[in-house]
Amino acid sequence: MFNHDRTRRHVGATFTALALGAALVLTGCAAGGNGGGDDAGDGGGDANLAITFLPKNLGNPYFDTSNAGGEEAIEEFGGTFAEVGPSEASPTSQVTFIQTAAQQGVGGLVVSANDPEAICDALNEARDAGVKVVTFDSDTNADCRDLFINQATAEGIAKSQIDLISEQIGDAGQIAILSASANATNQNAWIKLMEEELAANHPNIELVETVYGDDDDQTSFDKTAALLQTYPELKGIISPTTVGIAAAARYLSTSEYKGKVALTGLGTPNQMREYVEDGTVTAFALWNPADLGYLAAYATKALIEGEITGEEGDSFEAGKLGEYEVGADGVVLLGDPFVFNADNIGDFDF
Repeated sequence: MFNHDRTRRHVGATFTALALGAALVLTGCAAGGNGGGDDAGDGGGDANLAITFLPKNLGNPYFDTSNAGGEEAIEEFGGTFAEVGPSEASPTSQVTFIQTAAQQGVGGLVVSANDPEAICDALNEARDAGVKVVTFDSDTNADCRDLFINQATAEGIAKSQIDLISEQIGDAGQIAILSASANATNQNAWIKLMEEELAANHPNIELVETVYGDDDDQTSFDKTAALLQTYPELKGIISPTTVGIAAAARYLSTSEYKGKVALTGLGTPNQMREYVEDGTVTAFALWNPADLGYLAAYATKALIEGEITGEEGDSFEAGKLGEYEVGADGVVLLGDPFVFNADNIGDFDF
């Protein structure tokens, strides 16, 4: 978990300036035919607190952590936790899992979308059946869900990545981006804003290519190797995906490029610790995915029990995380990413 009291360094002034310390709000899933009403508090009454988490893909350490946070919360309030998902993060791979969850009569579905539109029909069918749909980490179109739990603002994440790579390469030279899948909503939003940030404030940094590792370790490893062969003058790589940054670090750590080509992005401390300690990576960032899943579960509970409807200004309690408020367009913000480096990475365990 994040140690909120010690050794975390904010991503420069970026997130303070962007006020990313705003309150997070996660949304939940409405009861199906099980009568979750406004008076069904604290898991009592007839509230259907069966909540299913559907990540982009199973076996992904990031989602293992976020789903564990959701399970912790659901155990606290006496609901029923389930986790389902595809083995690969393709655009339509989540559809059958959504349909099955709705047929089983779950109260809530918490989804990280592989594509903003490909799963919309299935999600809306689930909502028509009484399921509350909450997206987290990666959103769908807004009309396909009840709430989106956002880990941080897209602007803040993008600027943090550019700030980190700029600092590490002296604000000049060629860089590349190693993303997840080509259709990933959050990745594409961040990349677009990174391009805008480079154009506006970093004229001496050239983004030569964006490649896609499909959140697969071996594919991301191979894409890293190909980038370095294609661009011999490459100074840095940004990988805003936990699978990608770990795979890229693994390649760099045993290559001639170790210490010569900078790597940053979004990763978990447990994945990246060895690469920070051996000098392959100087610094990277992330929020706490366990908190993201935990908050999503409590927001789902609040929706199911009728404590909130998902309207702007709604507020609810999220266990140990405290009170959160729903913002515009049904979006809830978790908070600030933090930078991990050799000085502080030993203080975290997730």
